Amino acid sequence: MNNEKKKIAVLGGGPMGLAAAWHLLKQGHQVSLFEAGDRLGGMSASFDFDGLPIERFFHFLCATDYDYFDLLTELGIADKLRWVNTRMGLFHQKKLYNWGEPVALLKFPGLSLLEKMRYAIQVMYCKHLKDFSSLNKKTATTWLKSMLGEKAYSLLWEPLLSLKFYQFKDEVSAAWIAARVQRVAHSRESLFKEKLGYLEGGSDAFLYAIEHAIREKGGAIHLGMPIDKVQIAGSAVEGVLVAGELQRFDAVISTIPLPYVARIVPDLPQEDLQKLAAIRNVGVVTVKLKLKQSLTPYFWLNITDTQYGIPGIIEYTNLNPLPDTVVYIPYYMPQDHVKYSWDSELFRSETIKCLRDVNPNFDENWIKALHISRYFYAQPVCTPDYLSTLPPMQSPIAGFFMADTSYYYPQDRAITDSIRTGNQLADMANQFVRESRV
Repeated sequence: MNNEKKKIAVLGGGPMGLAAAWHLLKQGHQVSLFEAGDRLGGMSASFDFDGLPIERFFHFLCATDYDYFDLLTELGIADKLRWVNTRMGLFHQKKLYNWGEPVALLKFPGLSLLEKMRYAIQVMYCKHLKDFSSLNKKTATTWLKSMLGEKAYSLLWEPLLSLKFYQFKDEVSAAWIAARVQRVAHSRESLFKEKLGYLEGGSDAFLYAIEHAIREKGGAIHLGMPIDKVQIAGSAVEGVLVAGELQRFDAVISTIPLPYVARIVPDLPQEDLQKLAAIRNVGVVTVKLKLKQSLTPYFWLNITDTQYGIPGIIEYTNLNPLPDTVVYIPYYMPQDHVKYSWDSELFRSETIKCLRDVNPNFDENWIKALHISRYFYAQPVCTPDYLSTLPPMQSPIAGFFMADTSYYYPQDRAITDSIRTGNQLADMANQFVRESRV
């Protein structure tokens, strides 16, 4: 076996790429990380929101985010974890209702007693599900209707699916939905208390710590350096082309969105290129508001009325207390939807209309700042048996490895899943280079 230190490139500076780079450095390799943007973090990156550094897209922690907790401990910042009893709400027929616990469910007027019982059974079923294979080949629409009935599905789930996936809503996997329900259900302190977490200092605290650790261990981080091409010689990785110059590496790990991979690795087998071309994602436009006062008592407010184009409102400061109220309003949609190209004023107008209905006391004078962020490949459309539709993480090209958030399936896009997948990629690359001959 060859134990010589190997040169490995990691493409993408989000949490997955950072975790892969750190894991490889601990395994004794020479690592260079390339990020096309001007900052690390991907969807967890922050920006200056009128003097407040905060994530462009909201994040929260659940009690089962073990891979994240392990890495925070390793980086020496686990003491920055904070846990809060949060509340969930439902905005239905222009009224606010408590949601997410038994008493609220019993009091909710929109469902019959039988429908409420079926809803509770569905949540408990997801919470205790050990294996998602029974749901892997079903669509969420079919499964939810069978569990809840047509009326409860139409009221509680159809608006959320419609306003996230639009024309793809009936293709989403049941396993993906069940995993989302399970993650939050496992975070409950009890039947009556929801408990979620955040990192003091936000995701920046994690990003600063892991960037420092990577640099201290000799890793190289290159910002503003997109990869032109992964260079292949024969059927193996030779290196990467950056600004027209070949930099040689023994292996390359890509953590960038899969739709970009075909552009920089055109030498992939035709079958893999076809799989990459078939992947569908939806984008997100997130409106962030800094307000003078609180909008609702809820951290997470689901909206059942599709007229607003908004599946929910996240009042982040009901989780993480900050000097001003911060509200995230995500608009998910396919990138070719007419609204994706709306200007800021149109999003502002629609958002304000919704906020006025949610809280009749809301006034535009409450707004201290407003910012809009867009992310083109925000959410993969996870269809039944989704992993079988993806290329393998370990490519037939010797020394090339790839993943993005699609490979978390059936889990969603939490940072803990990024870290777990980054570690997995690193282990694959480590095994490959250790077994390679000079």
